[in-house]
Amino acid sequence: MISIEQIRAARGLLGWSQTELAEAAGRSLPTIKRLERESDDGPAVSEDVRDAVRTALEKAGVEFIPENGGGAGVRMKKRKR
Repeated sequence: MISIEQIRAARGLLGWSQTELAEAAGRSLPTIKRLERESDDGPAVSEDVRDAVRTALEKAGVEFIPENGGGAGVRMKKRKR
């Protein structure tokens, strides 16, 4: 599962606002705002929303890096030449 920090970082890499992410993921702006302010009290959005956001970001060229001892992260995918 990707973290809220990874989602924010991915938006930053793309230069996307929450509104642009909402449009790309096919979700509403309030839903994206709830996702990005989730707390330890439990998820504020469904797994379906997280999946739609991840898919939208990956289609835009973001690659999610899993926890590997150095911490989870994001980067842009290498472009094929």
